[in-house]
Amino acid sequence: MKWIIVVGGLGVGLFAVLALGLRLVPMPPERWHVEPADIEPRPSAPNNILMVGPNALRAEWEMEEAARRLDDVARASGAQLIQGDLAQGHATYVARTPVMGFPDAISIRLHPSDRPRLDGSPTTRIEVFSRSRFGYSDLGANQRRFMGWLDAVNRDR
Repeated sequence: MKWIIVVGGLGVGLFAVLALGLRLVPMPPERWHVEPADIEPRPSAPNNILMVGPNALRAEWEMEEAARRLDDVARASGAQLIQGDLAQGHATYVARTPVMGFPDAISIRLHPSDRPRLDGSPTTRIEVFSRSRFGYSDLGANQRRFMGWLDAVNRDR
């Protein structure tokens, strides 16, 4: 019986050390702050999303407002800016998974869109490269996170 308690305690301790280590692992900007459109070759692992060119997304706001809203949504979700400034059109954030703290880097580039809204008001094209630092599959977490951010940005429009 005693060995079960010892093994269980070691397991809990190992889990805690791993979770703390993942939350403290550095994400150096010089490695993670990238231009989404420059990513070559295209990653094949399912732990990322890359939406550029014809696959780029769109915010229903002009660039200044889209940048402000997207930065607000990212920070409200707990993401930390590691380099850049969306007000200048390019930024990279680190978001961590809730339980274990696995880090994901989200690089975003904003451009004026050539597709205005039906009322003629300007929109913003969003290129994004969101990827996990560890593992091969993220079970769609990067895509769900960013699409949630975009939904929140476009709300009220």
